Amino acid sequence: MSDSVLIIDDSDAVRERIIRTLESFDLFARFYEAEDGLEGFKKLLSSPVDIILCDLEMPRIDGFKFLSMLKSRPDLQDVPVIMLTGMNERELKIKGLEQGASDYITKPFDPEELVARVKVHLKIKHLQDDLKRSNELLLELSNTDHLTGLFNRRYLMEALEKELQRCIRKNGCMSLIILDIDHFKGVNDTHGHLQGDVVLQKVALSMQKELRSYDIAARYGGEEFVAVLPDSTHKEAMFVADRVRLSIQGIKFSGALAPLSITVSLGVATFPSPNCATVDEFIKLADDALYLAKANGRNRVEFIE
Repeated sequence: MSDSVLIIDDSDAVRERIIRTLESFDLFARFYEAEDGLEGFKKLLSSPVDIILCDLEMPRIDGFKFLSMLKSRPDLQDVPVIMLTGMNERELKIKGLEQGASDYITKPFDPEELVARVKVHLKIKHLQDDLKRSNELLLELSNTDHLTGLFNRRYLMEALEKELQRCIRKNGCMSLIILDIDHFKGVNDTHGHLQGDVVLQKVALSMQKELRSYDIAARYGGEEFVAVLPDSTHKEAMFVADRVRLSIQGIKFSGALAPLSITVSLGVATFPSPNCATVDEFIKLADDALYLAKANGRNRVEFIE
């Protein structure tokens, strides 16, 4: 049991009665209290909860104003709010529900009804949380290369387009590095594809370690990898690319791959450039630089303006 509840009511006696009722059913691990909507909102910001019980009529900030404050915070909009009201006016209840309340209970409340309604909304909250986590996992899986854990090509293309447009709007710069493992076919032919996968994983890890937290590392396909470096000049990108090259050159393998040493060739392009205006042209520029690195002997970094 790890759920928590926030009880907002200007009556100490009402809050105490609610807590005693809920404690008897072991529904919550933590109870938070507040005397009005403002204090409740502040507590909510510092201690997120799973459900809120809020009085409708309170001094300073009443239940309606509290609901409007919740609306201003997208991260709090999924928290169910059960309104407590001593008035049995239909219009007020409808107004509360329209402003975001999940349910209401008329005071003086029946303990069993209170617990039943809390259980229902707590269950709905758990289902929503599970669905949210599942959707986040699905999104992550759809954006991730299953072998290396880096972003996949589809995500890369979307991210590149966004970064390119951002550069155009802000007159900024960005750089792109394309990396290819030298003679990788020989690794697969000699050691097999399973060991080749180990090499790809090690290369991906080494590359990512040399990048900043907001850089984008992706597997472009086969033995090719791409790094997107926002706000990086060509000089900075060349430095990073060479650091990646040296890091990969220093990889030590074990087992059947112990004798193996690998190198990579890298091509760098920087936007803006007179030779590119689109994502495809930007990638081609970096790819041309990669081709030049291979033609000039491999295990090197090349740049084309």
